[in-house]
Amino acid sequence: MPISPVRVRFAPSPTGRFHIGGARTALYDYLIARQTSGQFILRIEDTDRKRFVSGAEEELVESLHWLGIEWDEGPDVGGPYAPYRQSERTEIYKQHAHALVESGHAYYCFCSPERLSRVRQEMQKRKQPPRYDGTCRRLDPAEALARVDAGESHVVRFKTPRQGTTTAVDLLRGPINVENATLDDFILLKSDGLPVYHLAAMVDDHLMHITHVLRGSEWLPTFPLHVLIFQAFGWEQPTWVHLSVFLNPSGKGKLSKRQTLDPKSGVKAIHVLDLQEMAYLPEAVTNWIALMGWSYDDRTEQFSMLDLIQKFSLEKLVPSPAAVNFSKLDHFNGIYIRSLSLDDLVGRLRPHFEAAGLRPTVDQLRSIAPLIQERIRTLDDAVEIAGFFFHEHVEPDPVGLIGKNMDAEQSALAAEKAHQVITAQVSMDPDVMEPALRQLAESLELSAGQLFGILRMAVTGQKVSPPLIESLEVIGKQKVLERIDRAVQLLETLP
Repeated sequence: MPISPVRVRFAPSPTGRFHIGGARTALYDYLIARQTSGQFILRIEDTDRKRFVSGAEEELVESLHWLGIEWDEGPDVGGPYAPYRQSERTEIYKQHAHALVESGHAYYCFCSPERLSRVRQEMQKRKQPPRYDGTCRRLDPAEALARVDAGESHVVRFKTPRQGTTTAVDLLRGPINVENATLDDFILLKSDGLPVYHLAAMVDDHLMHITHVLRGSEWLPTFPLHVLIFQAFGWEQPTWVHLSVFLNPSGKGKLSKRQTLDPKSGVKAIHVLDLQEMAYLPEAVTNWIALMGWSYDDRTEQFSMLDLIQKFSLEKLVPSPAAVNFSKLDHFNGIYIRSLSLDDLVGRLRPHFEAAGLRPTVDQLRSIAPLIQERIRTLDDAVEIAGFFFHEHVEPDPVGLIGKNMDAEQSALAAEKAHQVITAQVSMDPDVMEPALRQLAESLELSAGQLFGILRMAVTGQKVSPPLIESLEVIGKQKVLERIDRAVQLLETLP
């Protein structure tokens, strides 16, 4: 790991929803910045106006805040290298593009889209890789400048060396050697004056003193182009780190950034705010994505944000693809739910009950939370498993009220006897109620499981619920008796 403070940037394009791949990159950036007492910069790369999606920037900001990832510099907080939106920095890119022309590393190109299309088609017919044929590269610089001054439409192209090799060094993969003859004269500045990614990102990384660039491995094919730009300007390169790609849960095929819910493939959700809506904890999501491409050792799996800041290292990143395992997310979420304090759990549960139209008080939730904390995988599970506490009535399935190896008449009798026992008890305290009901089961020659199964369905309307005896106390004596009465009525309707 670097010892000196690093400057890292997360530079998303607002062209779609914010997904877990971007979240992992931002997390790794954040971790090494905090670990080295460095700076984490949020930069919005929004020069591709054709693909711009309204609301995308707001979603990624909300997602990062939810995950607990905060930045030191960015569009909303400012900083010494503002502005941090590329659409507000176009003059900077123009100046640098023209500087490359003046130094002989770039040139003006006046070829029309129609001509470029014909050139590509001809190359494809000859089974050659389509690329620019260098027509304007051969123009006299003075003539080219005169045409620019005359207002002729043009782009700026990088003058890629035709000979030799370019070596791009990735921290995880080592040197990557590419023959320059295989590279194209790529565009730096479009005809509308806006830069392409290759120019804008490299200029900003230099001007913002970025020391480490973490990004997805989809940038590896154009990695040599970025190295060439740094070399043309004579700038020191940052440390380049290309992270592993995410695979589908099956391990086959790259996980699409626009993947939607697909039960057959095991994909639940890949957008951060969808995971929030599905009631996952941000701590669990952070832990989960941290381990897709990095590991501390062969044993440790659970990491708080503080743990990650202390233990994360670039050297332990794995370049090989990582399959997205949603079962692991469920596992982590359960762990973090069980580790929450009572007050914290109550505070997180309440919005989910309210979203379901229920209005529990804090005191009610404090009584219920300990009963369900060990049983839920997501916060939303609490509504499904414990919503009956807040309903005035429940309407159980009559057939479900029949005890195991019993008939409807026997089950109704058992419920009536339980009603009598509960009525006779002064307290609903589990230490009092459980022995009384177990004694009843024995006197009826039933197992406790048979009797408790009938009562569980009667008072909760569910086959699965929090611990029955404790639930009876929370529901309250009057409501418990009313629900048992209703269960007896339902059983008596059965043949």
